[in-house]
Amino acid sequence: MKKRLAVIFGGQSSEHEVSCISAANVISGLDKDKYEIHRIGITKEGHWLYVEESEALADGSWRQGTVSAVISPDRQTRGILKIERGHCEAIPIDVAFPVLHGLYGEDGTVQGLFELAGIPYVGCGVLASAASMDKISTKIFVERLGIRQAAYVTDISKGTENVRQTVEEVEKKLGYPVFVKPSNAGSSQGVSKACDREELERAIALAKEHDSRVLIEEAIDGREIECAVLGGQKPEASPVGEILSAAEFYDYDSKYNFDNKYDGAESETVVDPDLPEAVKEEIRKNAVAIFQAVSGFGLSRVDFFVEKDTDEVVFNEINTLPGFTSISMYPMLWAAAGVERTELLDRLIELAYTR
Repeated sequence: MKKRLAVIFGGQSSEHEVSCISAANVISGLDKDKYEIHRIGITKEGHWLYVEESEALADGSWRQGTVSAVISPDRQTRGILKIERGHCEAIPIDVAFPVLHGLYGEDGTVQGLFELAGIPYVGCGVLASAASMDKISTKIFVERLGIRQAAYVTDISKGTENVRQTVEEVEKKLGYPVFVKPSNAGSSQGVSKACDREELERAIALAKEHDSRVLIEEAIDGREIECAVLGGQKPEASPVGEILSAAEFYDYDSKYNFDNKYDGAESETVVDPDLPEAVKEEIRKNAVAIFQAVSGFGLSRVDFFVEKDTDEVVFNEINTLPGFTSISMYPMLWAAAGVERTELLDRLIELAYTR
């Protein structure tokens, strides 16, 4: 008997378009003999729509749909409420796959809905999602592990009234250059590099457009290395991969704009980069340790820097619902380990039942 699977995509975050691409890639990789697929698209305005055909994801026509669909929090329903022309139909589902990146998808909010509904779901739970989405919180978790991460300063004021104090602290503790990031935002949205006081003030103002909590980190001169984690109580780490960014840092465009070029160059992903085996093993070990420290479950991608002069490993961030596009590192790394997309999706869905 087929499992009734709800794939949820889109959302109100700045990663809406990437979510749609990831969802299309997930749906095309699912074994149709195993799953009865129900698609729910969330518009940028927060309207939930039932999407009849997968083809509608490619051209965006699903956004013009008229059939609403929500996940009921009522455990008696355990499924979708499909609403069309005043008629409500309850569709039971066995498992949910939230292919949602960023706010309201990767931050514990939709995971809380699944918990209320009693529906098994793919990916990390409420705590891991919330703690990993908030970069300042992640820093606190990782500090306890003794794993090196970039030195940092925070500005958690509601507005910009503390900018002068923050700038002075940055100049005293970190110096320049620094990277300025919203604490809660995905795919490098609102992130910028500052090389002097004027740039720092502008960068903080930009970051606060995305979140009142701002993280300022020392710049690490290193290679960008990523590792995929898969599993529950005994998670596994994939081989490592390297990002060769076309931009000065791996921003949103260099990650996801397939047509984007910087001076004729494109970002590249390299599986099994040229690194000492001891460094690769340290990254894999640290990735699992960080995943477990935040109570991770199912999947995450853990990102590091490897300093160019010393090969020292420096933790960057953890993503609990990484991209699943054709150029995303998470599925590429597992494919390199012999776990192809359809098998990987099966394993993620099976894990949802063992939480």
